Amino acid sequence: MNKPLRRIAIFCGLLVLALLIRDNWLQYVKADALQKNPNNRRIAIERYALPRGDIIVDGKPITGSKETSGSDFKFKRTYKNGPMWAPVTGYASQAFGATQLESIEDGILTGNDDRLFFRNTMNMFTGKKRQGGNVVTTLDADAQKAAYDGLKAQGGKGAVVALEPSTGKILALASYPSYDPSSFAGNSTSTDTKAWQKLQKDKNPADPMLNRALRETYPPGSTFKVVTAAAALEHGLYSSADEKTDSPLPWTMPDTRTELKNEGNLPCKDATLREALRVSCNTVFGKVGSDLGKDKMLETAKKFGFNEEQFTPVRSSASLFPEEMDRPQTALSSIGQFETAATPLQMAMVASAVANDGKLMKPYMVDELQSPGLDPIEKTEPEELSQPLTPEHAQILQSMMETVVKDGTGRNAQIPGVTVGGKTGTAQHGVDNSENPYAWFISYAKTDDSSPVAVAVVIEDENANRDDISGGGLAAPIAKSVMEAVVKSKQ
Repeated sequence: MNKPLRRIAIFCGLLVLALLIRDNWLQYVKADALQKNPNNRRIAIERYALPRGDIIVDGKPITGSKETSGSDFKFKRTYKNGPMWAPVTGYASQAFGATQLESIEDGILTGNDDRLFFRNTMNMFTGKKRQGGNVVTTLDADAQKAAYDGLKAQGGKGAVVALEPSTGKILALASYPSYDPSSFAGNSTSTDTKAWQKLQKDKNPADPMLNRALRETYPPGSTFKVVTAAAALEHGLYSSADEKTDSPLPWTMPDTRTELKNEGNLPCKDATLREALRVSCNTVFGKVGSDLGKDKMLETAKKFGFNEEQFTPVRSSASLFPEEMDRPQTALSSIGQFETAATPLQMAMVASAVANDGKLMKPYMVDELQSPGLDPIEKTEPEELSQPLTPEHAQILQSMMETVVKDGTGRNAQIPGVTVGGKTGTAQHGVDNSENPYAWFISYAKTDDSSPVAVAVVIEDENANRDDISGGGLAAPIAKSVMEAVVKSKQ
């Protein structure tokens, strides 16, 4: 080969090599970035070219897909009873992306998950179109309806979480006010964008898109006294529910001249733990926390799940029990004040652990992932998270909580023929308690053979008469209706 031809051949070879390098760079190194590039409409068009799989409750879909017109996105998401289920499903929108289960399980729902690779490969040979799989939840439709309807009837804002203590299954997850994900599932600027904008907090102070069950933390108030009672038993400060406590009245917090007040003229002097929980004595449980000290209180709170995010698989904000406190702050934290803050999920976990003889199960809401052919891809197995209480101490605390419902502040949660334990709470809100307090109720129901459900309810109602706000008055009736729904479904 003469010299000019050799030069041309080398040059052509270099061009081919450059082409191969560039091709591999685009396909392997840059593929992910190109796929996620917001200007790459091919990915979005392909994503909405087929119906999504469904999210399932009690064997029935609570989602669907609808064919659209006038857009290169062929299908958009639809929701049945969207506001009721939004805290569970999240949303899948052509314009605004996806959240919660719609986002976390997007691969299954669109059929793009790697675990569907073999099926999708076979479909290429058979000519079948790709299909999305299903997400089967642990939710109980009747319990969810009771929770949402109760919150809606109450008005204001609030949340409900119900758990199955023996497994950690989430049976209800309701937040109010809520929103309909169908209203902005498409990509129309005249309808979907306007609907989205109306739901944003700057346009809607009620913040309907906030998942209060998982993402909002509230001062738990007197419901936290259940954790303090557990700490007293676990650390040997007191050995029974009916032993008199060392609780003077009035009681001045250590290192201060400030008396810790009770809500009214209550029989709290040297009261037993049972009596102190029944009438909700701040002095007794504040002193219990102070006597135990911050380290023991923190240890117990962490065993119940405080100070850690929970993944259900939807992320729940971490509840807080302060790690740095002086003695009076420890006393206040032990009655659910100072910086103590909890999600409704967290307080349902507290009630669940007590009901389950001291064993706390990891909360979860996805029971199974299914292929488009309904074959199981992945099954969630119950997992123990911790053991905050021994069975003996849990049963002592159960008897105390049952006294609260039978003959205390939680009478509104009584269910004929069912053993119910609970604890009310009215948590301070605003500077110097200037705003309407939060009303709390945590509870569980026990039948002859099991504890089928534990519930936490929180209500924040700015328009209610302040004197009418109490956990027993506003939150307990909602908890009762949720427990009744679960008990009935188990019969």
